[in-house]
This record gives sequence, structure tokens and C-alpha cells, in this order.
Amino acid sequence: VQLQASGGGLVQPGGSLRVSCAAPGRTFSNYAAGWFRQAPGKEREFVAAIAWYGHSPIYADSVKGRFTISRDNAKKMVYLQMNSLKPEDTAVYYCAADPQFRRTLYNYWGQGTQVTVSS
Repeated sequence: VQLQASGGGLVQPGGSLRVSCAAPGRTFSNYAAGWFRQAPGKEREFVAAIAWYGHSPIYADSVKGRFTISRDNAKKMVYLQMNSLKPEDTAVYYCAADPQFRRTLYNYWGQGTQVTVSS
């Protein structure tokens, strides 16, 4: 499964941004998809995940109520809508895919996209 993240950038605190992940492979619709992030000097952490059928997404407590993960299997895309952004959301964001719907141990990863929240 090939994954290509995009859409990062600089946004002010309180602002919104949507990052996208393209998965051009034929089997993407069979995989769960997740977003992770890694801030400078910190370990990579789970942000959100969505099952292949798109229902019941799960979120890290730190982003719950602010971020929304979604997917469009026909377009082979996964999105992360980020609202009410905080400086502590600054990180490189990675998309990932795996046959299992879970918070860890994803097998397929895309390159990251930088999100910077700063005034």
C-alpha cells in the first residue's frame, strides 16, 4: 500500500487545516487508515484511525473534539480535518494503513507533512 500525505502548512492558533493522504493502490479500501504525528524531540504518537468501512473512528484524547478523520474509498483518500489548532499540535503528520483497525503497529506508512501552529 503506497501512501502520500499532503496539505501541511503554517496556521495560526485557533485556525483550521486539512491534511490529506492519497493511497493509489487497488486494495486500499480493505485497510484501516490512521494518522500519527511526531513533534521535535518526541516520539511518534497516535492521532486518529478509521476502519475500512469508515464508521466509529477513534481519536487520541488530545485531539478528540477538534480533529476529524474521514475517508473516501472511491477516491482512495483519507483526510484529517484539524480545527481549533494549538501550538502543541505542531508536528510532522504521517498517514498509515494496516489490515487491522488499531492504534499501533501499522505496517504501511507515507511520508510526513509538516504542520506548524504559530502566530
